[in-house]
Amino acid sequence: MTEDAKPEREAGQDFIRDIVKADIDAGRHKTVVTRFPPEPNGYLHLGHAKSICLNFGIAQEFGGRCHLRFDDTNPTKEEQEYIDAIERDVRWLGFDWGKHLYHASDYFEQLYDWAVGLIRAGKAYVDDQSPDDMRVARGTLTEPGRNSPFRDRSVDENIDLFKRMRAGEFPNGARVLRAKIDMASGNINLRDPVLYRILHASHPRTGTAWYIYPSYDYAHGQSDAIEGVTHSVCTLEFADHRPLYDWCLDNIPVPSRPRQYEFARLNVTHTILSKRVLTELVRGGHVAGWDDPRMPTMAGLRRRGVPPAALRDFVKRVGVAKAYSIVDAGLLDFSVREVLNKSAQRRMAVLKPLKVVIENYPEGQSEELDAINHPEDASLGSRKVPFGRELYIEADDFMESPPKKFFRLSPGKEVRLRYAYFITCKEVVKDASGAITELRCTYDPATKGGNAPDGRKVQATIHWVSVAHAVKAEVRLYDQLFAKADPDAANFAADLNPASLEVLSDARLEPAIAADNSDAAVQFERLGYFCRDPESTPAKLIINRTTGLRDTYAKAAAPVAGGGKPGGGKK
Repeated sequence: MTEDAKPEREAGQDFIRDIVKADIDAGRHKTVVTRFPPEPNGYLHLGHAKSICLNFGIAQEFGGRCHLRFDDTNPTKEEQEYIDAIERDVRWLGFDWGKHLYHASDYFEQLYDWAVGLIRAGKAYVDDQSPDDMRVARGTLTEPGRNSPFRDRSVDENIDLFKRMRAGEFPNGARVLRAKIDMASGNINLRDPVLYRILHASHPRTGTAWYIYPSYDYAHGQSDAIEGVTHSVCTLEFADHRPLYDWCLDNIPVPSRPRQYEFARLNVTHTILSKRVLTELVRGGHVAGWDDPRMPTMAGLRRRGVPPAALRDFVKRVGVAKAYSIVDAGLLDFSVREVLNKSAQRRMAVLKPLKVVIENYPEGQSEELDAINHPEDASLGSRKVPFGRELYIEADDFMESPPKKFFRLSPGKEVRLRYAYFITCKEVVKDASGAITELRCTYDPATKGGNAPDGRKVQATIHWVSVAHAVKAEVRLYDQLFAKADPDAANFAADLNPASLEVLSDARLEPAIAADNSDAAVQFERLGYFCRDPESTPAKLIINRTTGLRDTYAKAAAPVAGGGKPGGGKK
C-alpha cells in the first residue's frame, strides 16, 4: 500500500503511539514509562514543546507516567535559573511529573561503578591522547579509525588511572575513559566513544564531589534503565547513536531494558531552534533575554501571550513523523487564533491615535455605552465604555483623499462608531507643516447603539476610545525575529529582521484594559490579540501584541495529514 493510499490515522495518532500500543497489546510492558530529559543549560523552545507533548501525552494516553530528568552532566554550562525555568515551562504547558523528578547526577555513583565494571571486563580503557590526536585517529566517514596506543593497557592500570581521575589528580583534558568497541566501525559513534572526561568544576547539586563527568551517550541509556523507562523517544539526529545506546545496555547489568525510538525534530520557518544560537542571541544583546517575545522559547511565547492550549494544538497539528520537514510559522499563529478567538475578551484600543471632536455633542457631557465582552459567548457578559465629545480613532481609519474602495472615514463620509453612533467628518484640521492633527465631526443622536432608525446603512464600523477616559500605554508590535524563511544558523546575525519590533509609545486604551491586572490575552477589536507585559506597572502600562487578526496561512495551506484543518499563523 502506498503512503497516499493508507487510511487516515485517528486524531492524535502517530507511528510512535502505534509502537507503544503494540507493546501494550503484546504484553511486553504493563506500564508505559517515558521521560523528558532536558539539559539545564538554557531555556526550552518550540522543539522541546513538541517533545514534552509527545512524552507526557503518551504517558497520559496509555495510563503510564512520564519522568522529568535533568541531564546535568556538564556543570560548566548548567545553572539553577535554567532548572527553575524548565520546571516552570513544563507545568505551564499543562503537564506534571508528580514525584518523578530525577537528575542524571542522582546516578553518578552507580554510573561510576558500572564504568569500573566495563574496565574489569576489558570493555573500557583510559586514553591519554590529546583531544586533537583522538579526533584525527577517529577517522572519517570513508576511512576507519586507528587504535589508541593506550588501548591495550592492563585492567589494573586502567582501574588505577580511572580512580585517580575521579580523585582529581589530573588536569582537564589530560585523560578520558573510552569504551572499547570497534575503531573500524562504519558508525563513528562506535569508534571507542568517550564515556568520562575530567572536569574540575563545581556541580549545582553535587558540588565538588566529582572531578569526572559521564558523557550524555553513556549516562542517558543507563538512567533510562534505572528509572524503568520503556520507550526512550528522541529526535532523528540520535538515530546513529542508538547502536551505542544499545551497546551500553547490553554490556552493563542494568535493571531494565528500554528501547530508543526517533522522530523528526521540529523545524519552523523564520526560526532557528538551536540552543547554541538562542544562547548567542541573548548573550550578544540581539534580544532582551530568553523571554523576549520574539524568541521561540516557551518563556518568550508565554510573555507574548500565547496560551499553552494553542501551543499544544500547534504540536498536534504538526504531528509526529520520521521525514524531515519545515513547518510554516503561520501554523502557530493559526493555533493561537483558534484558541484566543474562543476565549479572549474583546476590548477597544487605538494604537496610532487621531483626535476627533464631535461638534454637536454637548460639551462637558459623557455617557456609558454597553459593549459586549465576547460576540459568541454571552456568559462573559458586557461592560460599560465611556463616550464623550472628544475621541481618538486610528489614524489609518481616515484618509483625506481616499481611493474608491476606502470605506472608512473621509471628508463628508458617514461611518459607525462601534457600540456608539454614526458620525460624519465635516472638517480636517492641520498644523503648520500640513500634518492632520484633528477631525471635526458631527453625530446622529438617533443612531445610539450603532443602528439608524431610518434604516440607512454605512459601509464601515471603526473603533475608538474617549479622550477624557483613555489610558495611555506603550504597545510593542512583534514580528518574525528572522527576515529569511530559512535563516543561516552559522551566520544568524545577518538574517535578523530589523523590523522585528515596533514600539508605539502613545497608544490609548479603554479603561477596562488598565483595570484588569490579568496577563491573559485579549482581542483589541480590528487589531489583533494583545496581553499585558510582565514589566508593566501602574505608572507605565506596557502591552505586547500576541498576533494579528489576519490569517494568511489558512488560505494558502493545504489540508494537513490526518484530516486536520490547515493551520495559520531535541530531544
